[in-house]
Amino acid sequence: MNRFKIWTRLSRYVHSLSLKRRIWFTFVVLITVGLMATGSIAYLIASKEIQRNALQTSQDTVNQSAQIVNERLKNIGIAVRALMFSDAFKQLMKDVQNGDKSSYYKTLTSLQYVFSQVKFNDSMIESILIATPIGDFYPTSSVRNQANTFYESEMYTQFQQLKRGFWSKGHVDPFFTGNQRVISLIAEGVSDDTYLQNEASKVFVVINVKEDDLRDLFMENLSAPNKRYYFVDSRGEDVNYANYGTDKALIQRKGFTDQMTEDRTGAYFFRDEAGKDYLVNYARLDVKDDWMIIGVQDKADLLAKLNGIKQVTTYVIIGFILVSLFIANNLTLLLLKPLFRLQKLMKRVEENDLNVRFESDYQDEVSQVGFRFNRMLDEIKQLIEDVKNRESDKRKAEIKALSAQMDPHFFYNTLNTIYCKSVLGENDDVNEMILALSTMFQLSLSGGRDLIPLSDEMDHVRQYLAIQQKSYEQLFICHITVEPELEACLVPKIMIQPLVENSILHGFKDRKSGGEIQITVSREGEWLRIAAEDNGEGLVPEKLQQSIAYPSKKKHGYALHNIFTRLGLYYGTRFRMEITNNDVGGARIEIWLPRYETEEDFHEPVS
Repeated sequence: MNRFKIWTRLSRYVHSLSLKRRIWFTFVVLITVGLMATGSIAYLIASKEIQRNALQTSQDTVNQSAQIVNERLKNIGIAVRALMFSDAFKQLMKDVQNGDKSSYYKTLTSLQYVFSQVKFNDSMIESILIATPIGDFYPTSSVRNQANTFYESEMYTQFQQLKRGFWSKGHVDPFFTGNQRVISLIAEGVSDDTYLQNEASKVFVVINVKEDDLRDLFMENLSAPNKRYYFVDSRGEDVNYANYGTDKALIQRKGFTDQMTEDRTGAYFFRDEAGKDYLVNYARLDVKDDWMIIGVQDKADLLAKLNGIKQVTTYVIIGFILVSLFIANNLTLLLLKPLFRLQKLMKRVEENDLNVRFESDYQDEVSQVGFRFNRMLDEIKQLIEDVKNRESDKRKAEIKALSAQMDPHFFYNTLNTIYCKSVLGENDDVNEMILALSTMFQLSLSGGRDLIPLSDEMDHVRQYLAIQQKSYEQLFICHITVEPELEACLVPKIMIQPLVENSILHGFKDRKSGGEIQITVSREGEWLRIAAEDNGEGLVPEKLQQSIAYPSKKKHGYALHNIFTRLGLYYGTRFRMEITNNDVGGARIEIWLPRYETEEDFHEPVS
């Protein structure tokens, strides 16, 4: 009896203990944390010092290489200016000014010595081309590719846009045979004669630099192990061809080059890619604003010297942790049993089981948290139900608002056309347009329904076409193909008409006649495919996709954005829209929807 009383009192005492007192027995945790903190701080201090030294060394190497490349390219620019001030080039400018082709071979011969001097002064120069209206001048040792002229090249187009000389990125030499990869300097001809200078815009000098030699030049001082170097522009695109390997995704990732400042002395930053940290060093070139040399190195390789320190520290910490765990294991199981039970319940809640409840005989802090946890679950269930109801109401309201957004210009133009035809006495057309407009309104209202049979939607499209063909006589014809068994399928109302409107207003905007629109509704497995295409001027799919995803205040693309948004509200992710150009260059818009024949089959959208 006494033992029972003692046990009962002891049990009550344990139940009344606070969590703080029971956790006191697990002091080993504090020891473990202290050990880990001490080891981590020592490791961080050492890593920062090694990292600082490595960063400085790596940055100095990249800066030195960038300076070498920059000076070499500047020297090539100086060689071009020296070529332009030679007597042979001045004579060439005079011949261009006079339109004199008779001295072509004489001038070509006199320029050979100048070409030889330029190439001798810099062995990286592969070829030289002087493009003029009276003919091309180049070293006779080079074989000219007569199929390509400078004035029809992308380089000439780019010069016209920039209105100044520039360096081009690496490419296959289009002007000479051999398919040599080069980097080109394009400069406008200049003369110290003011009169001849007026003709300079007709003369261009192209210096082709061997891409392999340029790569060897900037890689000459970049031999650090476990580090990769690249010559790129401000968009991360290759200037001098290199094997990117796994670094390509890192360098061409959106926002990567945005981290690089305009500081020409170079800098560095760390970048996370696919769970790995990289050190990125870079230095900009003066000869071209957006060219830079980039060095990429794994942060783990950078800190490889710390592996020994890291291993010893880790082993010591693990040893003390094992000892602490051995001592405190049984105490932890006993003292934290209610907390473990509450943790299991929380995991079940994470799996969307909101019916669990915490039960305990204790009155300590964990038990109090558990009881509040029960009340919280009750409130969460009620809140979820309220949110579902509000979201459902909100989605329906948004669908109705989007469905009600009709283009006021269409009604204005229709009424204006009806008025004009009435004045001209074309009463039959007036009657047809009024009837079609009335039918359109009736189909648009659809008794307040958001989903209507495909047959009604196609009737709405036909009435719209009837009005537009009266407004734009002889402009277009429309072919509609619908599989009969699909006419009962439910679709969102006023969904196909904007596709037709897009073809009329944008595809045929520069036409007077000859337009064709093809609307096809077919079945693909469990999907309903709706396709609208025309033979108009086509579109830029990427640009239109961008305007649909991120609409601007401009009118262009708004109707398609409206459709895309409404379909998202109806179907969530269970639909697909593709925008392309067809074989004749016109626009093609395809939509795939789940096939539903009754509203009971329709499910709430999955976001």
